[in-house]
Amino acid sequence: MAFQLSDVETRLQNLIEVHLVKYLPGPNYRDRISRQLAETLRSNVTTQGLDESANILPHQFQLVVHPSMISQWQRDPRLLEGLTKIFRLVASEAGIRFDGILTINITGDPLVDIDDVRVRIQRANAIAETQDMRPGEEQDSPTRAAFLIVGGTKVFTLNQAVTNIGRRLDNHLVVDDPRVSRYHAQIRYVRGRFIIFDLNSTGGTYVNGQRVNQSVLYPGDVISLAGLPIVFGQDNPPPSVHTGETAPLSPVGSERRTAVLRDTPTGARPKSENEER
Repeated sequence: MAFQLSDVETRLQNLIEVHLVKYLPGPNYRDRISRQLAETLRSNVTTQGLDESANILPHQFQLVVHPSMISQWQRDPRLLEGLTKIFRLVASEAGIRFDGILTINITGDPLVDIDDVRVRIQRANAIAETQDMRPGEEQDSPTRAAFLIVGGTKVFTLNQAVTNIGRRLDNHLVVDDPRVSRYHAQIRYVRGRFIIFDLNSTGGTYVNGQRVNQSVLYPGDVISLAGLPIVFGQDNPPPSVHTGETAPLSPVGSERRTAVLRDTPTGARPKSENEER
């Protein structure tokens, strides 16, 4: 790599300051968007390892803003065009490639603060657990009792199709810990299994010591939200993928199924955040 991934944010800030700052809707967006793009690269590359052959990311990215701000982001086409060129350049300098021609577009989300912006990767493929999921299927309530043990003391029952976890009070599971992001992770019930999704949090989401973006959960799995331990438990769980037993899988990524959804299902919070602390 020409420079470390830790330098990506500074490189993005400098290029945006020189070429694009006058097109941004406000002065604070330079740092916000640089941080979001840099964290997206860091989190996705570290989950795949530093082997150059693995550093290939999907080519479609979305900037997620409050709907009232979309027109301001789109008022001059040079903003997205320039941002795409800058992001492609910085990724290339860091040894990262895309699986197609890089594109960045704008989408609205009323749950995003009006002065905030987030970055979302649009993944074209879905595998194993979700590729043939029918519309509305994920909204079924869990049929197998499951729970989380938070910090070794608090027990939280997973009895909804979607469970949002974070510091803010509008999460289903509110975690009052400064290490945890406002919207840190989400657990979804999909085709009889519970899957945890990281919401581009600051400190990351780990399962059995491995940083993940999405991971199927098995009884006994130890989830860590930026260092806060959470144990996943389940009564009468479905068989594990390979052995037919219900013991947790090895933490090695190649032995654990992950799931990538094409779109965020209706009713789920599409949070993807690396907010300021």
